[in-house]
Amino acid sequence: MVITGECFCGDIKYKIVGALKDARSCHCSRCRKAFSSQASAYALVDPKDFKWLQGEENLISYESQAGFGLKFCRKCGSTLCGTYQGQVHGVTLGCLNEDPEIEIGYHIYVNSKASWEVIPEGVKTFAEGVE
Repeated sequence: MVITGECFCGDIKYKIVGALKDARSCHCSRCRKAFSSQASAYALVDPKDFKWLQGEENLISYESQAGFGLKFCRKCGSTLCGTYQGQVHGVTLGCLNEDPEIEIGYHIYVNSKASWEVIPEGVKTFAEGVE
């Protein structure tokens, strides 16, 4: 499977040769701010399957916790991926161009979700991280 992705302005593009895994939505206050949304939509990728195609020089990195960070487009601000110890370990589902053939399997940190958000009944949730 080949999946491509890009930022909102199209200056940064990437390719994944392989499958995404472990898709989740995080509702913590940090993800709400980083993704400018009620939650993140994120899936893991094997770093060896990920390659920047264009615009890598336009990436801005932000390390939020020891070893963990995010990469953004310098021009449009799109959150493109998450990193761990400098390597891409996951991608934001909203920046993908094709159907990743994956569904969000669970929602985490729902105890700190925004007061205005309603989590649908029947979805798998965790009060904090994955238990």
